[in-house]
Amino acid sequence: MKINQVEFIISAVSPKQYPKDKLPEIVVAGRSNVGKSSFINSVLNRNNIAYTSSKPGRTQTLNFFKINEQFYFVDVPGYGYAKVSKTDRQRFSEIIDEYLRLGDNIELAIQLVDFRHPPSKKDIQMYTYLTSYDIPCLVVATKVDKVSKNKREKQEALIKQALNMENPNLFVPYSAINHFNRNVILDVLDQIVGEEK
Repeated sequence: MKINQVEFIISAVSPKQYPKDKLPEIVVAGRSNVGKSSFINSVLNRNNIAYTSSKPGRTQTLNFFKINEQFYFVDVPGYGYAKVSKTDRQRFSEIIDEYLRLGDNIELAIQLVDFRHPPSKKDIQMYTYLTSYDIPCLVVATKVDKVSKNKREKQEALIKQALNMENPNLFVPYSAINHFNRNVILDVLDQIVGEEK
């Protein structure tokens, strides 16, 4: 897949704001400091289509990005950021839950985890949560460039085991810095939403 066109469409907080064109949707979820915006910008080959910040917890809505007039990336609020109030955390959870329950066009969830660390309790909860909706879930382990090559195999096995992954093949180490495995992500997207479907 080649990314030719990217357009930010809307920041939504309720179903009435979701796009109505029935295009396939790819959910992007992850902890607040996992590099979600950097991942989106890197995969889409855009410098700042998704807002990156040194302060985690900035994504507070469902952000819909239309790709190639063909499908959406849906950036959901990050989880696990301690400085976000309990009220806000509850609101984010309700926004995400409502979207997953009512989102008829969701074809894939991409869950980001930090390759450097074992999955957190909230990472494990999110993976279980996403798969409970029978949504195929691709686990993308970010910041792989910060882990030496001789430690990567062990780290990958640790993450897969901690998440109790249903399909261990749906795992991709990734670097937004050097685009490591960007072609793999694009191939997955092509399989899910490619024109041949």
